[in-house]
Amino acid sequence: MRRGGPRFAFLLVLGLFVLGLTMAAPLRAADGENGPYWASLRDQPANLRVGPGREYRISWVYVRAGLPLKVLRMIGGWRLVEDIDGARGWMLAQFLTRNRTATVKGAIAEIRENSDGSGRLLWRAEPGVTGKLGECGPAWCKFDIDGRRGFVAKAAVWGAE
Repeated sequence: MRRGGPRFAFLLVLGLFVLGLTMAAPLRAADGENGPYWASLRDQPANLRVGPGREYRISWVYVRAGLPLKVLRMIGGWRLVEDIDGARGWMLAQFLTRNRTATVKGAIAEIRENSDGSGRLLWRAEPGVTGKLGECGPAWCKFDIDGRRGFVAKAAVWGAE
């Protein structure tokens, strides 16, 4: 067999193709195995784009650290996210953290003393207030707003589903 013949070229191409498949499979699995999930914004402003790349138009700029976002899909270093208002777009993963937060939605939410919603009323939080989300039971979640801790009804916040 000659080293530069057609059979050698065929085997070389076939080998590179198989190598490419074996390397691409773990990447595809890693992209799909963790979504959807909840994340929150890091400290810096973050651009929401209409597509997964820097060449796509910016549709929104988020400047509020800790804002909860639902990650719906992943492509490489980009995440398709949805915010509390239903706006969707693509964001670089570096702008997100897996620290769980939640935002009070709809009406004023009562923050209670006990994990089942019983106990005394500690305070009330207005819609739009964001806090750290702790463990959730069937109906109530631990909620920390700037060091003030209590329990909030799961249905009263966005980010606890």
